[in-house]
Amino acid sequence: MNPRPSWDEYFLEMARVIASRSTCLRRKVGALLVRDKRVLATGYNGAPACLPHCEEVGCRRAELGMASGTGWELCRGLHGEQNAIIQGALHGVSVRGATLYCTTQPCIICAKMLINAGVERIVYEGEYADELSLEMLRDAGVELARFAPAESESQSKAGG
Repeated sequence: MNPRPSWDEYFLEMARVIASRSTCLRRKVGALLVRDKRVLATGYNGAPACLPHCEEVGCRRAELGMASGTGWELCRGLHGEQNAIIQGALHGVSVRGATLYCTTQPCIICAKMLINAGVERIVYEGEYADELSLEMLRDAGVELARFAPAESESQSKAGG
């Protein structure tokens, strides 16, 4: 019998499902904001409501050969973390004191938004080459936890 997953594993699995809704051609990101084991808001990366998505019109950054993490101002999409914060605001749900579960480490722009929104903890899977983001989150007192279930699963299978 398999043991029950931890809450972190459970909510990260939900973030993976949310990421499957992403319309970004470069990276699929899912995010959810949780407080007291209750989902407050979710988000995935994609174009603003009622606008064509990248999967429909293409990716300008890819067309220009821009590296990951550069040229955000040319991207028509919002990040999953941004959309989760916006969904909370749109529906009148405060995310102060929440934990963000995200499939990827937040970028610097999302980090600043999460700090100002009062998010207290961030659990993420994939790394993102943005040390300033991590530095600012730590300086703001946001608890960070990188979760790598694939590594722990492969280690437990290899070890026994």
